[in-house]
Amino acid sequence: MSTEGLSVDEGIRTLLLLMPRMVGRVKRIKIPEELQSLSLAPRHLSLLAYLLFDGPTTVNDLAARLEVAPATVSLMVGDLSRKGVLERREDDADRRRTIVSIAPAHQTSIEEWLGRGAGAWRKALEPLTPEQRRMFIDTLLAYEREIGA
Repeated sequence: MSTEGLSVDEGIRTLLLLMPRMVGRVKRIKIPEELQSLSLAPRHLSLLAYLLFDGPTTVNDLAARLEVAPATVSLMVGDLSRKGVLERREDDADRRRTIVSIAPAHQTSIEEWLGRGAGAWRKALEPLTPEQRRMFIDTLLAYEREIGA
């Protein structure tokens, strides 16, 4: 890769060509066989990623992280619980709260599946300084905001 800078137009051209290839490659990551029949949507992947990387948590915490209503997360959790992917249990400290976690039977396959993307991001981000990582992530977030506006 060149160490010279890019103009804004050159950067846009490069990213417009790169993004479809990246999306295509991500879509080709094989879903574990035991999860293929579950019709998982991108919102399920985000929910599973939070549970995988951050551990068991509450429906309200998941809703805040996913930036959706708690009722939406409750529906997703209920659906995935009925399919055996997630487990729900009462919080010992507060019986009104429900703790959600990945079912042990699916933990390894979800780790392997989502871990591939995590490994690729680790390889891409490790050489960067913390400031460069922050700028890269902030840039992706700004793009997401603008494309959604």
